[in-house]
Amino acid sequence: MRILIVEDHETVAANMKTFLEMQQYAVTVAHDGNTGLEIAMTEQVDLVILDINLPGMDGYTLCDMLRKSGKNVPILMLTARSKQEEMIRGLNLGADDYLTKPFDLDVLLARVRALLRRQGGVEKSPVLTAGSITLDTNTREVTKGKKKIALSPKEYALLEYLMRNKGAAQDRPSILTHVWGNSDSLMFSQTVDVHIAYLRKKIGKGTIETIPGTGYRIPA
Repeated sequence: MRILIVEDHETVAANMKTFLEMQQYAVTVAHDGNTGLEIAMTEQVDLVILDINLPGMDGYTLCDMLRKSGKNVPILMLTARSKQEEMIRGLNLGADDYLTKPFDLDVLLARVRALLRRQGGVEKSPVLTAGSITLDTNTREVTKGKKKIALSPKEYALLEYLMRNKGAAQDRPSILTHVWGNSDSLMFSQTVDVHIAYLRKKIGKGTIETIPGTGYRIPA
């Protein structure tokens, strides 16, 4: 899953990026509001972590513009302000949740997971299933029947992305964007196909279908 962090404090942004990447999320960082808006409007993003105090365009304006454009990507707003009216303003503009700085990174992770489960306005279970395969997004544990399956970080991220979109074919650019964070530099590589082959060896060939001319799919 791809997360966009819009945060002008470079150290704070770098710490969040490193931490979330350790949790197998693909992370892109923008240090000003204008760049953050451009990425959120033109690229595939699963969640936005948005600071309020930004150069160029503040977080309130960015959030408002995303919602008015019809973008329903989950937004987690960050603020150093503790006044209730400021938090209410962000929520009224369309933010889904907020965190007041300073915050614990484990709390950030819990909020991120909760928002990703609620995509589309529907609360989803943290446990994903596909046939005999079970994936727990909280513990990062994958099992086939009762047997635990050991996956590399990218294998896990790829399987989670496909299982979150079960029943829908995913093309290679979408997979590269959501799992690796950038489709351009890897567009003509065999990265996706190689990792699909590794996954099939571990979880069974019938779990992931090849859709000719499109990409890959886990059947609904």
